[in-house]
Amino acid sequence: MSIQTVSTTPFEGQNPGTSGLRKTVSVFRQPHYLENFVQSIFDSQEGFRGQTLVLGGDGRFFNAVAIQTILKMAAANGFGKVMVGQNGILSTPAVSCIIRKYKTFGGIVLSASHNPGGPNGDFGIKYNIGNGGPAPEKVTNHIHALSQTIRQYRISDAPDIDLSRIGLYDMDGMTVEVIDSVADYAELMQSLFDFSAIRKLFANGFVFRFDAMHAVCGPYAKKIVEDMLGAPQGTVVNAVPKEDFGGHHPDPNPVNATELIAFMNGPQGADMGAATDGDGDRNMIVGRHIAVTPSDSLAILAANARAVPGYAAGIAGIARSMPTSTAADRVAAALGIACYETPTGWKFFGDLLDDGKITLCGEESYGTSSSHIREKDGIWAILFWLNLLAATGKTVGQIVHEHWRKYGRNYYSRHDYVSIDSQRAAALMDHLRAKLSGLSGQVFGSCTVEKADEFSYTDPVDGSVSERQGIRIFFTDGSRIVFRLSGTGTVGATLRVYFDRYEKDRLDMAVQDALGELIAIASEVADIAGFTGMTEPTVVT
Repeated sequence: MSIQTVSTTPFEGQNPGTSGLRKTVSVFRQPHYLENFVQSIFDSQEGFRGQTLVLGGDGRFFNAVAIQTILKMAAANGFGKVMVGQNGILSTPAVSCIIRKYKTFGGIVLSASHNPGGPNGDFGIKYNIGNGGPAPEKVTNHIHALSQTIRQYRISDAPDIDLSRIGLYDMDGMTVEVIDSVADYAELMQSLFDFSAIRKLFANGFVFRFDAMHAVCGPYAKKIVEDMLGAPQGTVVNAVPKEDFGGHHPDPNPVNATELIAFMNGPQGADMGAATDGDGDRNMIVGRHIAVTPSDSLAILAANARAVPGYAAGIAGIARSMPTSTAADRVAAALGIACYETPTGWKFFGDLLDDGKITLCGEESYGTSSSHIREKDGIWAILFWLNLLAATGKTVGQIVHEHWRKYGRNYYSRHDYVSIDSQRAAALMDHLRAKLSGLSGQVFGSCTVEKADEFSYTDPVDGSVSERQGIRIFFTDGSRIVFRLSGTGTVGATLRVYFDRYEKDRLDMAVQDALGELIAIASEVADIAGFTGMTEPTVVT
């Protein structure tokens, strides 16, 4: 075996940001494309020689090939050890857990999250730092800059490692440890939640349905929910990870998790349903005839945190992404704790968590988590809900409606306009920016604009400033409309429009009806049809 230095040329890659580099599989399969980006990750770091790296992915197409390549590059670049999940499988929360537990140098996650998989689907790669969280912008910007000038990469010609067998292997002097993908993460969950109470819940006939969507959480849910908590075999459906996610779009929301929603609203149903996404960091909670919004879920978990062993002493604070509804703000005010509003992107929560300013955090895009790791965590949120049901003896619907009666209800929805021409999407945002100063005081039907701005965030920990994080329109009744371009797709741009309307007393309106006036205002102010050519959103959640 020997180390090779391979000449290459720079590629025109996107700046990965905190979500990592996401492209179609066909792009990643271009000669040297993956290698260029991995070498750029390594070149951006210092002091890793002899250190340990964590490596794993969600099992999507190209995962197995990419892992063998990265192992050989890690050996050639001087890492002392790589901990890799059995069969290359590690959920994103598990990677964060393992980095933190074993104090490794960092980790590489192979996933395009909730994007579709398969030969014609998407692939992704991101780097996590030593705290277990996504690399901050200064690191990802450096990686991007290096990828534009790279001229060579280093790789071993060692044979592939058999990742199906747990154990220790040698690769050109570097140790490869194939580990149980689930064990460390399951141990962490057991330390946070009352497994005895949840076992009793299932023993008393509680019916649960967990849809893993043929993605990474299948093995985790089978081990924890069925084996450790005693739920009946078959509770976890679509449990075997597949390279194309079995044809599913592994995005846990009512639009894509249609099998689960139909089951929960059907004659058989279950007491609670849940789903997770491609890499296991997103979650959806469903009760009988009710899907809990992620914004409400964060607020409810915060309001009831003391019912769960891991949070029995209370929580230090809450953080939510700016587009997420203000439901959690009301809980924080009632508890007398801080609530931080951050840009979208989990790394912003990491700074607050590391500094002890918050305990719980969440995004409207079905991501919720806490100080136990530095990523959003789908199974953690689901276990939190199960623990809450076991502790209270109430149903999902009862808990949600009681929360609304106490705090009021935020009617909330996100409208996505997908695969827009990037230039037209940018023109729409520029159009909105030009109108901001003139919107204050304008009246649209029964709604009066209080103010409008473009969100800018100053990190309270390190003082860094993140600008142009979304355009906000505030109304005098507390309602909001938010416009933001998303960077998680691989083709064109996605315009996300968020609607948030607070009601103290009228709690049972249909969501889109409650938001109808705001939806009409957004279309008028932004001229969505004119700029995008679309008269309806692609996805409504």
